[in-house]
Formats: sequence, structure tokens, C-alpha cells
Amino acid sequence: MQKPAITQQAIHELLANRWSGRAYDADQSVSKEQVVSLLEAARWAPSCFGDQPWRYVFCNKADNLQAWQAAFDCLVPGNQGWAVNAPVLLLICADTLFGHNDKPNKWAAYDTGAATENLCLQATALGLMAHQMGGFDADKARMTFNVPERYQILAMVTVGYQASVDSLSGEVKERELAARSRKPLEELFFNGVWQGQ
Repeated sequence: MQKPAITQQAIHELLANRWSGRAYDADQSVSKEQVVSLLEAARWAPSCFGDQPWRYVFCNKADNLQAWQAAFDCLVPGNQGWAVNAPVLLLICADTLFGHNDKPNKWAAYDTGAATENLCLQATALGLMAHQMGGFDADKARMTFNVPERYQILAMVTVGYQASVDSLSGEVKERELAARSRKPLEELFFNGVWQGQ
């Protein structure tokens, strides 16, 4: 199933075709080379001072089932219901201190978001699907993966091959089939001066 964005102005097809699906093919694994390609895309994102504050813990079910299960156990039940079929789970973290001077990096989350979007776009380019999530227990993830306190835990991401939407049921299936939508451009972007609420 494809769900390209219906845009007000044409955008590149890679951007239009990226979407956060939930129907993953449990029988199709993601190779080590594909995982490295995703991480390489994230690595080349821009960052303040070139500091690269992002840190990812990646768990590929194909070669580290124990780590994958530990990551899965951090998800809220609503996400576990569909993420169970995703072969790769990632924990996304940001270093709150600059590497060159140990001062607070207030752009760390912004930069890590950019890196994660690079990863999601690379997934689309590889014929994979990625879904970013906030529905997980960050404290449990910190303990499970021994993440130092200086790192802010931001999100988890599923990656894998798309399956038929019929592999889903109930509300999750309805959400998968729902039309994609965004607010109009004029509600989000302002010419020269703030115009919104």
C-alpha cells in the first residue's frame, strides 16, 4: 500500500512517499548492510558546531533477539500490538552537552531529530518503512540500555518491510487506512511576521 502525501505544491517523491505505517512483514528481516545504511544517513545530518549529539541503540531481531525484546518491552501496549512484527527497533538519544566544551547543547534534540528524519528518508529510499514513536517508557529504556544521564531519551523507531494492511485489526487498521493530512501551509508558515496563535 502506498500513501503519498497530497501536497499543495509538488515535492520530491522520496519526501512524499515517506510515511509512518504500522503494518510490518514479520517474515522479512532487515540486513546488517541496510541497518548500516540507515545509520550512515543519520550520521551525515547537520548539527550545531558539527557536534553530532545523536546516539542510537539499534536492535535487529535477526542478529540480537535479546536486545530487540528488551527494546520491545519498553514500548507501551498500544505500540507493542503492531510493532511486534517490526524487525528493527531503535532508541534515539541526544547528548545534552557539547563535546568540545561540556556546556549545555540546547540544539541537541533539534539536531537529533534531523538525523532521525535522515534515517527515515533513507529507509524509504531502501524500500523500507520507519515509524517514530513517543509511546514508550523512557526511564525503563535508560535502565535497560544503560544510557548515561547526560543523554536525553527522545523517541523509539521501528523499521522493516511493509506488510498488507490486513495484518492489522481494529483501530490500528483504521489509522493505517485513514487519509494522510496536514494543516494548510498558511497555518504553519508566515511571511515576514508571525501571523498565527
